[in-house]
Amino acid sequence: MRKIIHIDMDAFFASVEQLDNPTLRGKAIAVGGNKDRGVIAAASYEARKYGVKSAMSSKIAARMCPELIFVKPNFERYKEVSQQINAIFHRFTNLVEPLSLDEAFLDVTENFIKMPSATFIAQTIKTEILNEVGLIASAGVSYNKFLAKLASDQDKPNGLFVITPDEAQRYIDEMPIHRFYGVGTVMADKMHELQIYKGKDLKRFTIDQLTHFFGKTGNYLFQICRGVDERPVIADRLRKSIAAEKTLNQDIFDSVSFYSQTESVMNSVWERYNRIEKRGKTITLKVKFGDFTISNRSKTSLLNIHSKDQLVEITNELMTKFIPLEKPVRLIGIQISNFNEESYVQTELFQI
Repeated sequence: MRKIIHIDMDAFFASVEQLDNPTLRGKAIAVGGNKDRGVIAAASYEARKYGVKSAMSSKIAARMCPELIFVKPNFERYKEVSQQINAIFHRFTNLVEPLSLDEAFLDVTENFIKMPSATFIAQTIKTEILNEVGLIASAGVSYNKFLAKLASDQDKPNGLFVITPDEAQRYIDEMPIHRFYGVGTVMADKMHELQIYKGKDLKRFTIDQLTHFFGKTGNYLFQICRGVDERPVIADRLRKSIAAEKTLNQDIFDSVSFYSQTESVMNSVWERYNRIEKRGKTITLKVKFGDFTISNRSKTSLLNIHSKDQLVEITNELMTKFIPLEKPVRLIGIQISNFNEESYVQTELFQI
């Protein structure tokens, strides 16, 4: 039986900002956006007390928490801190699977310190992150990834929760379905229509029924509600894409501004793309309009994108598909994807 740890940094982006700027400590802060527009990337726990959370409109957040302080994201700094934390993980095992800058799975079934207790290792990692980096992490420990992920969310912030094999089924049976990893809002609503509210309700359905209602995810749901998750911790995840997007200070409705702002995003994408060794073939231009509808246009080149001129040429071609603008634009994003098979690490998204 495997021993899996899931580490989740508490309010990571906001905590890094408070770490670097002591005047922000103990205050309600939001990373990203401003009081008039934009989307929040992260909120401190002081802000969460007012209901402020990530992916929320910053305008709504400002109404909910009048004293909210907006901080511009610094993704290069977050990546630097994430690398420090990742180095701590590798003191114990090389089976580390990052999910994002602020969370990762670790398989410590076999580990460098020859410690049989995964709980002890999780606590040691939390302590070393606090002492060396100055940040607080929550940890979940169990025998598979699904349960370890649930466990890390149980007692946040600064939590350490263990789900043993003997306790797992009782825990899953009473778990609200919306907390299941992989069950989003739309799927949860559909489950509620089927009278599925907890894990034990999910167990009433056969694998054929779940596949009928939820497609390929049905098999996954059938397994996890029984505590079964055979997915291994994968140390080197394939890089799927690299992207950048920019929420504009105000909506634009003219082609000159559209070209100018798109060029700014394109420069950011190229800067990051140029740092990695692997190459992609597909360029996608994403436009979010003032009414929050989103439109994407993509083009795949016969050859890998090796020069900025190629990126500019394809992006310009994609921009013409939006001109004249049908509606005011509030966000522009560019993604380079379709990486060759030897690429590594997962998708990276930067907001500017």
